[in-house]
Amino acid sequence: MLKTILYVALGGAFGSILRYLTAIFVNKYWNNHFPLATFITNSIGCFLIGFLIGILEKNNFTNSPLKWFLITGFCGGYTTFSAFGFENYSIFQNQHFLLAFSYIGLSVFIGILSVGLGLYISK
Repeated sequence: MLKTILYVALGGAFGSILRYLTAIFVNKYWNNHFPLATFITNSIGCFLIGFLIGILEKNNFTNSPLKWFLITGFCGGYTTFSAFGFENYSIFQNQHFLLAFSYIGLSVFIGILSVGLGLYISK
């Protein structure tokens, strides 16, 4: 278990660094109200988690240290939105449309509400 935690931590560190560098690069060239750096990060993260899971499954590495490093660590450190995207994709694949739309709607609504509540309580 400790070894797995180290793989996740190391991957998460690299993912977090890449997220920071993505924001620095994008914000250097984009100065607008639309949060382009986050949008790009989430889009790239969703592509990466799909691509990496596909490669890992194709090569029978679904329960390997590489999965913990790349998927949970790196993609999780880069953006948790990638996990959200993958989970919804899986729910849609299983044709649980109401569940998927409920999860999407509740996640966005509760997420925004929780940010507001946290800000309110902290003041």
